[in-house]
Amino acid sequence: MAFELPPLPYAYDALAPYMSAETLEFHHDKHHKAYVDNGNKLLEGSGLEGKSLEEVVKGSYGKNQALFNNAGQHFNHIHFWKWMRPNGGGTKVPGKLAAKIDSDLGGFDKFKESFVQAGVGQFGSGWAWLTVSKDGKLEITKTPNGENPLVHGGTPLLGVDVWEHSYYIDYRNRRPDYLKAFVENLINWEYVEELYGKVA
Repeated sequence: MAFELPPLPYAYDALAPYMSAETLEFHHDKHHKAYVDNGNKLLEGSGLEGKSLEEVVKGSYGKNQALFNNAGQHFNHIHFWKWMRPNGGGTKVPGKLAAKIDSDLGGFDKFKESFVQAGVGQFGSGWAWLTVSKDGKLEITKTPNGENPLVHGGTPLLGVDVWEHSYYIDYRNRRPDYLKAFVENLINWEYVEELYGKVA
């Protein structure tokens, strides 16, 4: 199954001032497109043609690093665009998910602190995640580069990109400010809840 670049679910300027049109144009049209284009080339002859994206990600992990890098980032970005929305973020987490965050992570404030810290603490490029672990509990994790919880037996519910191209135009080296803005103003909690509903 060939990789395809999905359109953004909102206008380029819809997330301003927390994420600029310039950032989205470069991030979506250049970076994500490159993962799609390179991934399609690397998929040919890999033995994973015709598989779902999740199967390609899991099947290439630890075996075909170049394909994994591009497939992983394609998977991550397909969701990343949906994990954000205009007038998003804040503490208005849907009920069932809010209860799970309370029971597993100690409440919203603790979630926010741990999630931001995971992103700040990821050395170099990578992602911070809200994940459903193998035992069904919510946990905050971080991964390097294009890696994601799928390859560790988890299910990602929310991820934030901490590669510099995700924030440098708008925040320069202030990664903590970008992460706080993401949680407070950008998260699409309805999409997080939709993903949680598939595994809960």
